Amino acid sequence: MTGIVTEQNKQLIADVEHELSTLFRRARSSQMMMARRVHPEMDAAGYALISQIELGTSAGRAGARASDVAQALGLDKSTVSRGLSQLETLGLIERVGDPDDGRARLLRLTETGAERFGAMRSQRQAEFRALLDRWESADLATLGRLLARLNLDLS
Repeated sequence: MTGIVTEQNKQLIADVEHELSTLFRRARSSQMMMARRVHPEMDAAGYALISQIELGTSAGRAGARASDVAQALGLDKSTVSRGLSQLETLGLIERVGDPDDGRARLLRLTETGAERFGAMRSQRQAEFRALLDRWESADLATLGRLLARLNLDLS
């Protein structure tokens, strides 16, 4: 019955859309609070940037390229550049030479940025674990499977 939209499916889809909208609003609000935990002057966009930079260096790389950060977040380079300048001013990131390309610059967290981001992430993970520890294992498995499916379909 794939492709056939019933009245029941219309309502179910509307319900899912409503719940996702609520989740996205809460995620944006949470992202702002997490940004403030890292630095009181950092905004939600800065949080997204610093998260990508941390992700780009967590695999043992020397840093992340600004163009890769922009692509990962689906933002244009000028928007990313402004956000990176703010993070630099706040002392959370620095630009360093790329060991593989002497002309290029890489972004990485400063010691302060890494400490603050790590502390915030640990606190966020503890809060999330405490919330989901109340769930049944089967429900967690179902949620994980369905979110993976949704993310795959959205990509």
